Order: sequence, then structure tokens, then C-alpha cells
Amino acid sequence: MFDVTDLTKVSPTLDSRAVTFENPTGERGAGGTAAGGRKGAPSRTLAACDRVTLADLRGPGTLRHFWLTIPPGPPERMRACYLEVFYDDLDAPSVSVPCLDFFGAPHGRPVPLSSALTAIQEGRGFNSYIPMAFGDRVRVEFVNGGDQPVRLYYQIDYTLGGADDDAGRLHVSFRRQNPTRLREDFVIADGLRGPGRFLGCVVGVRCIDPGLWYGEGEVKVYRDGDTDWPTICGTGLEDYVGTAWGMGEHAAPYGGAPLDVRPPGAGVMSVPDFVGFYRWHVLDPIMFETELRVTIQQIGSEVFLRGEDGKLAKAAANGRMTSRAALRRFDDGPLLALGLFERVDDYCAAAFTVCAQPQPVPRLDLDAAVADIGRRNYEQPSELETLLP
Repeated sequence: MFDVTDLTKVSPTLDSRAVTFENPTGERGAGGTAAGGRKGAPSRTLAACDRVTLADLRGPGTLRHFWLTIPPGPPERMRACYLEVFYDDLDAPSVSVPCLDFFGAPHGRPVPLSSALTAIQEGRGFNSYIPMAFGDRVRVEFVNGGDQPVRLYYQIDYTLGGADDDAGRLHVSFRRQNPTRLREDFVIADGLRGPGRFLGCVVGVRCIDPGLWYGEGEVKVYRDGDTDWPTICGTGLEDYVGTAWGMGEHAAPYGGAPLDVRPPGAGVMSVPDFVGFYRWHVLDPIMFETELRVTIQQIGSEVFLRGEDGKLAKAAANGRMTSRAALRRFDDGPLLALGLFERVDDYCAAAFTVCAQPQPVPRLDLDAAVADIGRRNYEQPSELETLLP
């Protein structure tokens, strides 16, 4: 398999192909034949609840680049479009995830994004460069789960031959807990058999609880027999993403938070309505031999100003304080106290895990995926919504 650090390598044994609506089988010398080669079938309009096969390929091979686009629309309509991928002749998918989440944007809100593995160029061109090795067969399907037609363009670039015998299969699962339960960590990834590696995740938070800050929760990785305590434990949500002292809108190769939805004029320390972040474990691999479980806590912080003794007493008595030791009091100045408190928010996650053997992931619960993500009254729709049918 090619290494992106060695672009001088030449391998004529690899057979480079692509599938589109104009060449859905990827056959040699069969691209662009519609309308005599004059761009006759670049897209297809899918009716509500339509499912279309984007690729059904015999291997071995590797999907190298996956690009698609659909016209912008309301969040519920955008998130109702989802992908499923089947390996070999398995009846259940090993990828079942909302389309936008697969490329890095939760909550049905496409935003500009550039990372090492995925990119959403100008907020409307969806790209994945995550290699997807396959053996005997791979089938990629796109589903319009919404109640309105959707126009789809796509291209999948792939190679046949040359796949390493030990190349794993990409699995992508989607979970949402709306709302989370107090003092119970949200599960990002769980249930797949090793050996494998946790490649990363795209996580969305709809902040429900008030407070100064929502992201003190630690990401924990339990692997290969870990029970009560994990092998890997982070120091906070924004720290896991790679930033610090709160988290605003940004993107970097291996971690970022490109989605940050909050009212106009809201300060960086205000609680946003929607947040989306990604973290890719490329240069810091997380390998497991038999089992893996990745979780994140719902913990935030709250500040109490001088004179807010009643508010502090109420907060300390409602059972949400993480511990007495987590409350810091100040003898002078404008601050009375600062503490850590358990939260209840709405979390979702697309988990990317490479496993040696293909296996099923839970099928997407579409109703759960699209619930409670409607536009806020201050969000403006894209100008393209009125231009593109």
C-alpha cells in the first residue's frame, strides 16, 4: 500500500480506477461515455427514502479518495443522508453513519474543514482520504433518508491489487445519546473485536446545561481487559482536540473544532448551542489486541462571583459537583469560587476503527440522528439553497 511520505514510488501493478454515475462499475475505458462524452450523467436525483449503490467492486483493492456533494439544505435534511459500506458478502454494514459526520461535520451543518484525513472544501465539497482496503468485495451505498429529493454527485477513486495481506477494514459507527445521563460517560466507540486500531472520531455536542464551560470531561481509552480504569486518560475535551483554555472554531491536521454555533455577539467563554470536533490518531496510534472502548465524560465548570453565595450553595447541594476538592474558593477579588460540575448534554459520535476482520456495526437510527438539530433563529441559510434545486 502506498505511503504518502514516499510519493516517488511507482507501482504499475496497481490498477487505478474510479466510479461515478457515468461509470458505476469502474470498468477500464468506460468513463464519461454518457451523451457521447459530453457530460451526460454527472449526477442523479434521489427521491425520498431512495438507496443507491455507488460502488460494488471485486478486489482485492483499496478505496483511496471519496468525494461527493449534495445541495445545501436545512440540518435535518442534510443529516438524513447517510452512507453504508458492506465488505465481502456480509449482509450487515461495517459503516453506517450520517454522510456529513463521515466527512467531519456533525449536526447536519457543513462547514469549511481541512484535516489530514478529511476535508469539506468551502463547506460544500466533501472529501475523505481515509484508505479503505477490501478483500473479495466492497459495496458502498448512499441513502436519502429525508422526505425531499436530493441531487447527488460523487466520485470514488480506488486501486485494484497491491493490498497488503494484513490491511484492516475501516469500520465507522454512529452513536447519539440525547440527553446523556448524569455521571455516566458517553460511549464513543465499543463492541468491535480486535486486533485493530482506533483511527479517531468526529464528535458533536448540543449543549443543554447552562454554565461557564462544558468541556472539562476526560476522554478515556479502555483496551484489552481494562475494566474500572482505562490505560489512556486525557485531561479535558479541548485538550484531546489539541487546543487549550476553552475551544473556539479552528481546524488542524489531526484535531480541530470547525463547527461552533452560538448567537451573534456571544463571547468565546459562552456556552455554544452546537459544537463539532474531530481527532485523528495517525501519528499517535491507538492499537488494541482484543477489545476497545472509548468514552468521554460530561463535566463542565462554573464560576461564582462575589455575592453569589446563594447560587454557590444551591449548586453544591444539587449533587452535580464532581467533588468537594474540585471547588476552589477565593478570599478576595471578584471571584467567590470556581468549580467542576457534572453536566447533562446531547452527544453524538462517529467512531473510525480499523479491524483485521470485517464485522457489523449498529445500523444508523435515523430518527435519533435528526432529532433536535433544527436551525436556530439567528442562523442564516446558505445562499445556494435557493439557487440549487
